[in-house]
Amino acid sequence: MKRKWKIYTIHHSHTDIGYTERQEKIEQFQVDYIRQAIEIAKSVRSGGRPEWKGFKWMCETFWAVERFLEQATDELKAEFASALRQGDIELSGTYLNMTELIDGELLTHMAGRAKAYADRIGIRVDSAMTADINGYSWGYAQAMIDSGIDHLLTSIHTHHGMFALGRKQYPFYWETPAGDRLLVWNGEHYMMGNDLGLNPDSMLSYTIRDEFPVWGVAENHWEVAETRIGRYLQQLEAEAYPYDFVLVNVMGQLRDNAAPNGGVMAFIHEWNGKHGESVEIEMTTLSKFFEHVKKQPREIEVFRGDWPDWWSDGVASTAMHTQIYREAQRMLRVVKRLDPTGEIAGRSLIAEAEQQLIMYAEHTWGYHSSVREPWHPLVQELEVRKQAYAANASRAVWTALDNVTHRKGEALVAAGRPFTYKAINPSGGKAEDLAYIYIEGGWESDLFRGGLEVVDDRTGSVLVHQKESVSKGNQIAVKVALAPGEERTYTLRPAAEARANTAKSTRLEGNDRVYDMNDLIPLPDAFGKQGLSIGESFVESPHARIEWKLGDGIVSWIDKRTGEQLLRSGAPHAAFTPVYEVTPAGNAKEMAEVRRKMGRNRKGMDVRRHAGRLTGAREVANGPLYGTVELLYEVEGCSYYSLFITAYTGMLRVDVSVRMHKNSVWDPENVYVSLPFRSGCGEEQLWVEKAGALVRPGIDQLPGTMLDYYCVQEGLAYVADRGGLVLAAKDTPLIQLGSLEYGTRKVHGQQSEDEFRDLYAWVLTNYWETNFKGTLGGFYEFRYTLQWGAELNSPEAAIAQAHRINEGLVSFRSR
Repeated sequence: MKRKWKIYTIHHSHTDIGYTERQEKIEQFQVDYIRQAIEIAKSVRSGGRPEWKGFKWMCETFWAVERFLEQATDELKAEFASALRQGDIELSGTYLNMTELIDGELLTHMAGRAKAYADRIGIRVDSAMTADINGYSWGYAQAMIDSGIDHLLTSIHTHHGMFALGRKQYPFYWETPAGDRLLVWNGEHYMMGNDLGLNPDSMLSYTIRDEFPVWGVAENHWEVAETRIGRYLQQLEAEAYPYDFVLVNVMGQLRDNAAPNGGVMAFIHEWNGKHGESVEIEMTTLSKFFEHVKKQPREIEVFRGDWPDWWSDGVASTAMHTQIYREAQRMLRVVKRLDPTGEIAGRSLIAEAEQQLIMYAEHTWGYHSSVREPWHPLVQELEVRKQAYAANASRAVWTALDNVTHRKGEALVAAGRPFTYKAINPSGGKAEDLAYIYIEGGWESDLFRGGLEVVDDRTGSVLVHQKESVSKGNQIAVKVALAPGEERTYTLRPAAEARANTAKSTRLEGNDRVYDMNDLIPLPDAFGKQGLSIGESFVESPHARIEWKLGDGIVSWIDKRTGEQLLRSGAPHAAFTPVYEVTPAGNAKEMAEVRRKMGRNRKGMDVRRHAGRLTGAREVANGPLYGTVELLYEVEGCSYYSLFITAYTGMLRVDVSVRMHKNSVWDPENVYVSLPFRSGCGEEQLWVEKAGALVRPGIDQLPGTMLDYYCVQEGLAYVADRGGLVLAAKDTPLIQLGSLEYGTRKVHGQQSEDEFRDLYAWVLTNYWETNFKGTLGGFYEFRYTLQWGAELNSPEAAIAQAHRINEGLVSFRSR
């Protein structure tokens, strides 16, 4: 080696909730590890274990600290605080290793917990670390800074992922959306120290594969450690590595959620006695390490943009529960706006909902043998527990909302309830939407045999309404426009004049009830406005005309205000066409291995891809406010797939519900839904929101980061100077922009514009070989809304509209 080296090492326990054990057992382990670390530190300071002198313990996640503080005695809490003040133990500002499901509001709240505790005991936490995960939404960087965190250590796991910048062991400043700077050390895998031999009891051959296949205790430990450490540092020199120090993490055992191990320090002392003149090893803490980094004379580069997480795709392996999670997270924001203090909703309910949401969004997606042994009791137990986080969050949020609406006048079921209703706009902007009110089927609907009217109580005017029979009874929709936070009440009453259906003299519909000819004479409705036309091959509102073709699917989507085509020409698949992929495993023994070999492709070289074929269409509803058609498809992997397309007479908006019955298949699969849209407003830019940050995919990104897919919040928007198009996605957070074809994956800085145009919702996947749910079989509905117009000419306006669309109006029967 050409230089004197310093190896800094961080000793920690990777928090992975549910991969190796039951979630509650992991909590028990992690709480006890902090107690063990306290005991080790005490034994060193008392002189009882001099060979462990220099021991430092990093609390990787504050979640483990919270659980410890909940269970510890006052004496143990005091000892922990003392160890923190003396520098034997250090806090990380990381709460948990997260996916990108979490929204900006909850992320900021979560990130501030470590600082709040540190303030109470008079210390500072300025650094955070993550392990395993290999990406972070741009909003994550801002949340760190806003919580007082100045430094972030990343310990990327490149299994089905990759590190940013094209190199590890490298610092950079990550500039946040607000222009702040977070100092990042782009680190090695979180068990690199075990590969190098820093823990004689727990060596492994994971990142390093050489002539020493070691998993556990090596009889020739010193030979392996000396060889590997020497080779590793020589390789860095050969790569023109600019520093004379590196950082590696080390675990106490060969497992996630490992205990502290004082024996690591014993090895370090012995190593330094033999090789310290050329390679010195020091156990350190994050803060001390980053102090050293900032003292280096070499200028640290600055990069700005998003850091997409290769591992966010797990959310599509439990799509139904992710859907429940997203609705709960969304409605929690609504509850907080309606009741900012939490006094009515219940602060404990809100806190419970937040914690359950956090636990679902944590990066672990199941037991490690989920694919190899999908029938195993632990696989089933941990899957149910993971999914229960979403269910529990949903229950807490909706109970909190019930508390709020009851205070605001909701009438519970009682004899003689008045037919009065309230609609509330919970958003910070003007909302123009349908409010839905309900009357019970049977006995209540009998009171309106001659028809009904909906009256705006403030103006006394009779509103246009549309009635439809749904699972909740009789649904009555009225179009309303409400200012931010506005509440308005409505009354149902019997119609002053009974209205019956009669034959139309102009609509070209035969006695067979088939409407397969365009009308020659437009028919206005009773309120003097042009309504909807639904034919065998089209639906047309005053604002849009959508056409489909047997086999091909949706072939045209016209903005009638401008005549612009809103479908991009040359797209591989028509709008909302399903695309199914399966990579055959061959037999049960190969189910995991075929997945492992996929790398970052998420599919095999022999992948079989099938596009859905449109086989039929039917009218579902057609009234004065909206019309709905169902398009039926045939597609491999599904016994049923259909689109319910709803167009509106008074709103420039179209809703699409994708409904499917997915067959149960063990082989690795993907299901995509094609979204080849454009704004039709000239030169446009795609924008998404990630944890509160607005991002242009393929532009606002760190070099070397993923281009294939993104985990977004409420949807996406194509924005131009003259207007924009919003695609609100209620249920599915993943969008695919990279090619569906198997091949060399490209990262930011390698793409061309033509390679980055095809847009899909990635709705289902089970490709991961360890802890994804083994089968995707079941019933699903994924909801999307498209809205376009001149007012959507900024990313802020467009994404805010996606939020308003997905949140909708809060409406209920009132007293």
